[in-house]
Amino acid sequence: MKKWEPFQGDEKDQLKKDQMRLILYSKPGCHLCEGLQEKLEQIQTLDFELEVRDITTREDWLAAYQYEVPVLRQNLVEEEKPLPRPSPRASVRQLERMLEKYLERK
Repeated sequence: MKKWEPFQGDEKDQLKKDQMRLILYSKPGCHLCEGLQEKLEQIQTLDFELEVRDITTREDWLAAYQYEVPVLRQNLVEEEKPLPRPSPRASVRQLERMLEKYLERK
């Protein structure tokens, strides 16, 4: 897993076919968010970049996710695809299998 860096220039040209991008909507003090982020960072067998978005930094994110965090989404070039909410009790391996099942490589 790599840390997310903003797209530069033409997004479609820069998005690698073998590279998935995930967005984790989170907020400070959210232990479920921190736990999910830690598990995502431990996954070694999938190639993806993770962007953590603090919902308190934008009103639209706060309105959309304040009662839902953590929220995990796949960042596609032209849209975000929602992913199922993993159980806080899920192991790193279970989370990895869930991602393998749901992630769409574009």
